[in-house]
Amino acid sequence: MTIPKLGVGLGLRVPHMRYIFDQQPEVDVFELISENFLVDGGPPLRNLDRICERYPVVLHGVSMGLGSSDALDWDYLTRLKALVQRSGSPWASDHLCWTRNNNAHLHDLLPLPYTERVAQFIGQRAAIVQDFLGVPFALENLSSYVAFEQSEMSEWEFYRRVCEIGDCSMMFDVNNVYVSAVNHGFDPWEYLAHIPYERVVQVHVAGHTRRDDGTCLDTHDHHVCDSVWELYRHVYEQTGGVTTILEWDDNYLDFPATLAEAHKARAYHEVTS
Repeated sequence: MTIPKLGVGLGLRVPHMRYIFDQQPEVDVFELISENFLVDGGPPLRNLDRICERYPVVLHGVSMGLGSSDALDWDYLTRLKALVQRSGSPWASDHLCWTRNNNAHLHDLLPLPYTERVAQFIGQRAAIVQDFLGVPFALENLSSYVAFEQSEMSEWEFYRRVCEIGDCSMMFDVNNVYVSAVNHGFDPWEYLAHIPYERVVQVHVAGHTRRDDGTCLDTHDHHVCDSVWELYRHVYEQTGGVTTILEWDDNYLDFPATLAEAHKARAYHEVTS
């Protein structure tokens, strides 16, 4: 299956929707948070249809929690499959994390120990999800703040192993690599050196917050820093022009300023698709 390269876009957020509908700005692609549209009707689906009439979209989830020990949520997956079909999203993505335990949803993207056993568990579930959805399924690397003594491999080895087992794609968050590198003291360029770029269907760029103690938090409420843009340049070159999405989720700028931040990515495109 040929993976389309959709250009540079940004996450669709409620504070910007009135401007988008009124002004119809030129945007290559919008990323939609899947859970915002997993409803039976009403304004969310009407807004979805209006967006999809004019713009390509890709779906990105935040609650699948493939690393959770609970069984796969088939009601959720059935709704997601219908949303994929309605929106025309060429792939769907979610996070390499766990979110649920004993039917309690913790509403956070929680990290995992990097072991072969966990990789097998998640990879096998990712393959099931991908087969059911009928489109490529991509997993996103997390920003992380803790590490597990049980881990047997590096984060990038684990990420790669999961995607190999599941024969699934990568939704590669460049800012998350930088945040985790600062927090855990590894070289982000080593991470990038071990990514199978043929699996990367999309990337995220975003801003973060640096606390006084040096910890980085993945807050999505600042401009993208120069170090993240340089990592992005390398990823873009290695993929030959991957779909790029800016995430901005708090302390919102107006829409033109947010789009301008996303378009900074084009200054780092030294190769074209």
